Amino acid sequence: MTSRLEMGLASPGLHAIWVHRLSHRLWRRPGTRLLARLLSEAARAATGVEIHPGAKIGRRFFIDHGMGVVIGETAEVGDDVMFYHGVTLGGRSMQRIKRHPTVGNHVIVGLARVCSDR
Repeated sequence: MTSRLEMGLASPGLHAIWVHRLSHRLWRRPGTRLLARLLSEAARAATGVEIHPGAKIGRRFFIDHGMGVVIGETAEVGDDVMFYHGVTLGGRSMQRIKRHPTVGNHVIVGLARVCSDR
């Protein structure tokens, strides 16, 4: 990205985070959970990033190349974290408990994929 303006206009990961901030507030208010889910689904369709409105996301979180990022309902992400494409914080159980991973502060999460013509 060459400027803050370009990043604000052309970064799907950033757009997904902004929508999550709003949908998370709605998720915590009584009577607005359906609206929160609908908003998060619209963001997923537009950005390719799926963040459940119940997920707790810390400050200065950034998703770079976010297509395919999935963050589940009980996931927690600390401050100053960066995700790359394809990262999933998925559930480990169908029970109504803390089912998704917790990521601490100052972490970079990504998948290693190396492409070569040889």
